[in-house]
Formats: sequence, structure tokens, C-alpha cells
Amino acid sequence: MKIIECPRDAMQGLDTFIPTDAKVRYINSLLKVGFDTIDAGSFVSPKAIPQMRDTAEVLRKLNLTSSQSKLLVIIANLRGAQDAVQFDEVSYLGYPFSISETFQLRNTNSTISESLTQVEEIQRLCTLRKKELVVYLSMGFGNPYNDPWSSDIACAWSSKLYQLGIRIIALSDTIGVSNPDNITRLFSILIPEWTDVEFGAHLHTTPDKWEEKAASAYNSGCRRFDSAIRGFGGCPMAADKLTGNMPTENLLSYFRRQKIPVELNMEAFAEAMLMAGEIFPQPH
Repeated sequence: MKIIECPRDAMQGLDTFIPTDAKVRYINSLLKVGFDTIDAGSFVSPKAIPQMRDTAEVLRKLNLTSSQSKLLVIIANLRGAQDAVQFDEVSYLGYPFSISETFQLRNTNSTISESLTQVEEIQRLCTLRKKELVVYLSMGFGNPYNDPWSSDIACAWSSKLYQLGIRIIALSDTIGVSNPDNITRLFSILIPEWTDVEFGAHLHTTPDKWEEKAASAYNSGCRRFDSAIRGFGGCPMAADKLTGNMPTENLLSYFRRQKIPVELNMEAFAEAMLMAGEIFPQPH
């Protein structure tokens, strides 16, 4: 079981800038828990995402000496990837590849065709610099723009990514529209088809839907889950303001009830939970 903790996704949409040292303290607390991977920042335009403008400084200040967790950063183009690969601390580069033409243009200022070319170029760079590219199949469960979507379309794009050598693909529910039916269908098709690909679940959810989504992904063979403590973060385009990231504590409770082994330092996790309450602004 791989759990990818996503403080970057939780922080990036906040209007209030979280000081660099506070980010470092929080991510250092997460590094003690034993997550497989921590999504620690992004190399994208500071105008687009001001919260992540200090990613390089954060990476330099992290204490990785006693942690087995690997670091992932998000990039949106080749230039960002060229910046990211300079850091020995980074193992994975994450690229949001949307199967919605409208969202791809809004998110990375490129068409799907141009984005596919970016993936090819970034994959070559990652291979050269001994990094691994993680592609997020964004809008993988539907979109609000009336762009064409179906499970067949999502599978077809997964096939194209496979042909480019991508071996980690995270199916991403950008706006919280995934449900047990489409989650089960996608993972049940993709996982048996490409057994050498690690398919992950990046699911956004409302508080009442998280368990059915987690269960559907797990029961369909998914063993890689993205989450964020307390469900912080989410997409502003979601129809429901309660839609956020999959809460890590909920995911862990589900695995515990199902007697699914997850090797984490729960004392360190409790400390990280407390720190999250201090770092993130609380709703009024």
C-alpha cells in the first residue's frame, strides 16, 4: 500500500501565504510518519500559484536524513521540469495531463496535443536525470465544460501515456464527480490491462462520500492513494464547497477497519495532525 501525502495540494489554493519556515516544519513532521511519497511543492509560475513560489527554498531546508519518504514536485511544462531535476532531493516529477481540452488550456496554457508533446519531452529529461515522471490524468472522471468524457476516452489516453513510457498514472477526480461506478470501471479495466503500471487514485470528495470512493478504488485493485490531512485543499471549480482532498486520517481508519496493513508511525502522524491545525487557517 502506498500513501502519497499532499501538503502542496492542500496549501496551493490558500490566499494567505504560509511562511517558508512553517512549510518546512510541517513537511518535516510528515517526513517522520513514513508515507511512501510526499508531494512537497511545485515549479510553476509564481503568478499562477503564489503559494508555491518558495518551493526551492523549502526543499533545501528539509531534513531527509532519517526519512524513507520520497519527494514529488508538480511541474506544468518542460521549463519547470528543468528546474525540478536540479534537486537531488526530488525523486518524482508530477505532471497534470487533462483529458479535458478546456481544463488543459486553463491549467497549463496548452492544448491536449501540446501537452502530450510536453509529456514526451519531460519523460526524456526524467530518464536522463534519473527521476520518474508521475502523470495525473486530470478530469479523469468527468468535467464541467461539456468536453467529451467517457471511461473509454480515459483508457485511451492512459494507453497513449503508456506508449510514452509512463509507468505511474494517477487517475484524478479534479472536481469531485467520481462515484463507485466510474471508479470501479476505470480501475477494473486499466489495472489488469497494464500490469506494469502503478495506477493511483487522486480523489476529491465531500465528507459523506469519501469511504465509498476509497473502497471502490481499493476493491478494484488500486494500491496507491493520494490524500491530505484533514482533507485540506481541493479544486475551486467543484460544485460543492465541501469538496476537498481525500482526508488521510479517514483513509487510514478505513484501512485499519478492513485489516489492511499500513506501516506508518502513528505517533508521528498524530503530531503532524496537530501541526496541520496550526499551519492551515481555520474556517470561521
